[in-house]
Amino acid sequence: MEDRWLSVDEIGAYLGVKRDTIYKWIADKSMPGHKIGRLWKFRKEEVDAWVRNGGANETND
Repeated sequence: MEDRWLSVDEIGAYLGVKRDTIYKWIADKSMPGHKIGRLWKFRKEEVDAWVRNGGANETND
């Protein structure tokens, strides 16, 4: 049952980046996340596809 929503801290640990980077990517680079109440949640598969398609590239500003 690994098909669960990940928090900002969990997706940051998965990608090896800090939580501030995650919030910046949400705002500036359209990182796929879903706001549930006040919390951001992520599907690992959506984030993997976003990274593969160059969403996290530094030149993608």
